[in-house]
Amino acid sequence: MSPTVLRVKGFRFYFFSREEDRMHVHIAGSGGDAKFWLEPETELAMSHNLAKHEINLLYSLVREHCDELKNAWKEHLG
Repeated sequence: MSPTVLRVKGFRFYFFSREEDRMHVHIAGSGGDAKFWLEPETELAMSHNLAKHEINLLYSLVREHCDELKNAWKEHLG
């Protein structure tokens, strides 16, 4: 199960259930995807087929919505 927790600017933010313990979010859109760590700091974990400007945009969006994403993680994964 991979619930969508946010949609912004054509990107889907979601989690994979029980993938790993470290808090993170997956993001898909524009023909590519990325994974960002949410703790201990916001950090790009990986990306595929995304341009540098898209990664920069995603980094900004993750930081902007970080509290919302962390709360959704806690609700979904405990």
